[in-house]
Amino acid sequence: MNIHEYQGKSILSSYGVAVQRGYVASTPEEAHTAAVKLKEETGTGWFVVKAQIHAGGRGKGTVTETGSRGVVLAKGLDKVADIAKDILGGHLVTLQTKAEGKLVQKVYIAEDVYAPGASEPREFYMSVLLDRALGRNVIVYSPDGGMNIEDVAHNTPEKIFKEVIDPMTGVNDFQCRKIAFNLGLSGAAMKEMGKFVKSLYAAYVGCDAAMFEINPVLKTSDDRVIAVDAKVTLDGNGLFRHPDYAQMRDTTEEDPLEVEASNADLNYVKLEGNVGCMVNGAGLAMATMDIIKYSGGEPANFLDVGGTADAKRVETAFRMILRDPSVKAILVNIFGGIVRCDRVAQGIVDAYRNIGNIQVPIIVRLQGTNAVEAKKLIDESGLEVHSAITLQEAADQVKKVLS
Repeated sequence: MNIHEYQGKSILSSYGVAVQRGYVASTPEEAHTAAVKLKEETGTGWFVVKAQIHAGGRGKGTVTETGSRGVVLAKGLDKVADIAKDILGGHLVTLQTKAEGKLVQKVYIAEDVYAPGASEPREFYMSVLLDRALGRNVIVYSPDGGMNIEDVAHNTPEKIFKEVIDPMTGVNDFQCRKIAFNLGLSGAAMKEMGKFVKSLYAAYVGCDAAMFEINPVLKTSDDRVIAVDAKVTLDGNGLFRHPDYAQMRDTTEEDPLEVEASNADLNYVKLEGNVGCMVNGAGLAMATMDIIKYSGGEPANFLDVGGTADAKRVETAFRMILRDPSVKAILVNIFGGIVRCDRVAQGIVDAYRNIGNIQVPIIVRLQGTNAVEAKKLIDESGLEVHSAITLQEAADQVKKVLS
């Protein structure tokens, strides 16, 4: 589950990670009030107005309606409301959004932390995530953080470092020193970076995160180390332990079909192809998508109805697939183990009759528990459904209806 920057910073702060302070606002008036409060608390005279959407690259992104950037420095209290007005309600387009961009419903008003001093502020990149090949968490970091981190990874990969963490010991002191050394830090800044790294890793483990990405991590002119940004992805499987984090979900940032699917206990991911597929089991889903590719089509979705699918859930799944205008055919591939094939077949028949006037060819392959009864149910329904026994037959049917 993705969350907003301001939410990610609240989690980091609760684990002792130093963050750029700020307040979220939904209107220009709230933005001004937030800036006034920040000035009273921090003494800052400049403020950063940040669009809150689930996408990176906001600093380089553009609000289509006004031409504003997604992250803007307000050089004075009187500038905050006008900048917030230019961002709120607009659609921010970045390299990580679709062409139409994402609607900005909140902005984060943050303190300016780049004030000059005894030494120049420096920006670093740092993330914590699971390396599946190693089966361990890793801290990935670079001395060249900021908006161009993708270019750093592409052009100078030697500046991207990785520290593998032993799950039995967590982050060791020598690893903190190594990270600080590779970032070019010494003295007080090195000690501060050590504290930052340990707190960041504790937050990652403690909140069951799938990824923390802090870009930039800032060493201030007075050698403090703080998180200026926070991109946080929480592991949905761990949310039962964190009901307060589950409340942070912003469904307006998600695909409406995927939200509907989660509410119906369906595993659905929208793809860009032309063949809708409905299966039970992730492994079978991957095989089904492969066979669609081999038959000349492109999968339009990943949809797993699960092992306890009933007729109602299957009908819901059908309705979701049919709402995608790019779908030119539907392949149903069910192996009846826990789920009975006749239940799936009944769901297909009910969906076909209840929806009515389905113009999309449907190919059905049902094997396993009650497969014979399922085939009889579909054959006697009088519906225009193509049946298949083997996966290859199903692929051939897909190729036939697409040609």
